Amino acid sequence: MPASDFKDYYQILGVSKNATPEEIKQAYRKLARKYHPDINPGDQKAEERFKEINEANEVLSDPEKRQKYDAFGQYWQQAATSGATPPRGRQGARVDVGGVDFDQYGNFDDFINDLLGRFGGAGRGGRTYTYRTYTGGDRDYSDFFENVAAEAPAPDTEAAISLTFSEAFHGTQKRLQIDGETVTVRIPPGAKPGSRLRIKGKGRPSPFSQQRGDLYLTIEVLPHPFFQFEGDNIACEIPIRPDEAVLGAQVKVPTPDGSVTMKIPAGVRSGQSLRLRGKGWTLPKGGRSDLIVKLQIVSPKDLSTTERECYEKIRDSSTFDPRATLQEVKL
Repeated sequence: MPASDFKDYYQILGVSKNATPEEIKQAYRKLARKYHPDINPGDQKAEERFKEINEANEVLSDPEKRQKYDAFGQYWQQAATSGATPPRGRQGARVDVGGVDFDQYGNFDDFINDLLGRFGGAGRGGRTYTYRTYTGGDRDYSDFFENVAAEAPAPDTEAAISLTFSEAFHGTQKRLQIDGETVTVRIPPGAKPGSRLRIKGKGRPSPFSQQRGDLYLTIEVLPHPFFQFEGDNIACEIPIRPDEAVLGAQVKVPTPDGSVTMKIPAGVRSGQSLRLRGKGWTLPKGGRSDLIVKLQIVSPKDLSTTERECYEKIRDSSTFDPRATLQEVKL
C-alpha cells in the first residue's frame, strides 16, 4: 500500500492512539449512527464515510489486529499474513517503514533482511544487526527490533528559516511548526546566509526506540536595500559629489546600529572603497567585522547659474587630464 493510501483509523474514529476499547466502541457507535445509509439515503459521501468507520472499527476493536496496526502501520496487513508479531517490550512504538513497496518481498523475512542491510550502512560504520526467528507458533522478531532500537541512529530533521537583516544581526526568537509540533528557537546574533543551527532533540522520533534526532535549521537572510554581505564583512555604497571627491569631506554613513561620520580623503575616485573597522556584522565569538564603504561619484543634473559658472571656470582653468595615458593605448 503506498504511503499516500494509508488510513489513520484513530483519526477516522476521532480517538487517540491510547484510547481504551470502550472509548473506541463509543466513538464507533456515535459515528455509525450519524453516517448510516438509512439516515442519509442517496448520500454517496456519507456512505463512503460509513464504510471507513466500519473498516477502522474492525481493526481497532480487535486486540490482535490493533496490535499489528500499531506496530507496522500501513503494512500491518502484510505483516499479519507473514506471521510477524510486533516487537516485545516496546508497546506504543510505531514501526514506520514508509516508502517501502511490500509487494517486492516474497515474505516478511525478506523485508527484515533488507531492513537490516539498510540500517547496517546508516551512519554506523557498516554495523550488522542480528535477529533470531523462533520456530513453533508465531514468529518473534523482538531480538531484531530490540537491537535496532538500541543501535539505529534517530532521524534528524532539516528545515530552513528566513530572517530579516535586523533579526539576523541582533538575534531573535522564532516559533516554528515542524511536523505538526510548535518549536521555539532562539537565533543568536550574527546569523549569516547558509549557516546552520542545531536544536538537540527536536528532530523526528526513531520509529523503533522513539528517541528523537536533532533539528537542523539552515539560515536564509532576506536581501537588504542598502547592506550586502561581503565575506565576513558587510558592504554598502555611498554617493558623493564631485567637489567632495576632489577636496575631501566628512559624510554621514549608516551602519547596522546607527550613523557614523566618515572622513573622505581628497582625490578619491569613483568605485574606491573605504573601511570602517568594527562597524560591520556581529561575529559569533564576539566583536564586529568591518563595514566596507564603496564610493560612487554622482554628478548633479540640475545646476544653478552660480554652480554652472563655477564648473565652467574649473573646466577652463584645469590642467588635469584624466585621459592622458589613453594616447599610449595600441593594439
